Amino acid sequence: MLIASFCFAVVGAFAKMLSKQMPSVEVVFFRNLLSLLFVAATIYKYPVKNSGGKLWLLFFRGLMGLLGVLAFFYNIAHIPLADAMTFSRTSPIWTAIFAYMFLGEKIGRRGWIAVFIGFIGVVLIMKPNGLTFSKTDIIGVLSGVLAGLAYTSVRELRKYYDARIIVISFMVMGTIFPALFMWIAEYYKIESLDFVLSSFVMPKGISWFYIIGLGAFAAMAQIFMTKAYGSTKAGIVGAVSYAVIIFSIFVGVSLGDCLPDIVGAFGIMLVIIGGILVARGKQ
Repeated sequence: MLIASFCFAVVGAFAKMLSKQMPSVEVVFFRNLLSLLFVAATIYKYPVKNSGGKLWLLFFRGLMGLLGVLAFFYNIAHIPLADAMTFSRTSPIWTAIFAYMFLGEKIGRRGWIAVFIGFIGVVLIMKPNGLTFSKTDIIGVLSGVLAGLAYTSVRELRKYYDARIIVISFMVMGTIFPALFMWIAEYYKIESLDFVLSSFVMPKGISWFYIIGLGAFAAMAQIFMTKAYGSTKAGIVGAVSYAVIIFSIFVGVSLGDCLPDIVGAFGIMLVIIGGILVARGKQ
């Protein structure tokens, strides 16, 4: 999981560099296209077995996952990598809440304390001026909420589908819809929806290297993460996965990000603590 976390941080680095040359929705398109080819190759080699069913939930998982990734990659382009990663890593906290609301899973007193700690951390990272939040703050929270909804649906879908089918359904949507959004953006411009509607920019030169690196490290991250979850308790792996935030701080600084200030660093620490406590509670 440590290796996977490092790979995820590197994926963020490639996404950040690509975002200087193309819109974030296009970065999502290339990320999912390359990952789709990889997963499709594994299905060709090792056919899946499914009982099937709940197609609407499969679509919902793909849609929530896509919107969450669009929000995440937009923030990577506009705020420090560590902050974007921290917002995204609130997903286990949201997953615990949604699982309680929709699946009847219990949280318990310690779980609610963990959720509260995580929320305090998010507020410290956003540093709201009164009740005013920036666009990236709102999109950051959405990236965690949407990912939480996607992961909650996976808990139900895994009863019916091979994990690769669940992943590939998300990647198919993550390839088709960004392509559609970029086509629509050629005719309609809505500034407030620039994280979704942006025109396609043909990659040039070094951008192709970044795209290949994005896909390669995303694939490696998925491989090592899958191996980790298949080797020991999910709570342990989930706790270790928060190393991605630490890696993202160092990777982000190497790309020119500033180190988090005291308040921001304390907020990041609280999100990590809250997330670890939630993850450990799922053992």
